[in-house]
Amino acid sequence: MTEFTPVLSLTGGALIGLAAVLLMATHGRIAGMTGILTGLMPPVSADWAWRAAFVAGAIVAPILVLQLTDTVIAFDSPVPMPWVMISGLIVGVGVYFGSGCTSGHGVCGMARLSPRSIVATLTFLSTAIITVFLVRHVLGGF
Repeated sequence: MTEFTPVLSLTGGALIGLAAVLLMATHGRIAGMTGILTGLMPPVSADWAWRAAFVAGAIVAPILVLQLTDTVIAFDSPVPMPWVMISGLIVGVGVYFGSGCTSGHGVCGMARLSPRSIVATLTFLSTAIITVFLVRHVLGGF
């Protein structure tokens, strides 16, 4: 069971929203991690500097929080690694065909009331709910 952490969760959500708003206000760009990462891959985008800073912040900030708060987070998973890899591949295919990821559609697109993002978010959330139900309750998995 996952630990209930409303303050940390609310703080994290507020920081994600703040980062999305600041990126839109300063660069006019949507904070979709897939699009940001794509601009760092060859051929590298002309605006690679802010992309690299955004990704570096997404990596360094949690490390700093863990160091400053002496918090320990367990990174174990009952799911075997091959399943995790297959799941990642499926998500990657979904991101490609959905023209964006959960951060782009779910955070930024929904905030802009984009119909395409609303449909995309409903689709991936519904798929996730159905998948968890099938794996846990029908197939008797993890």
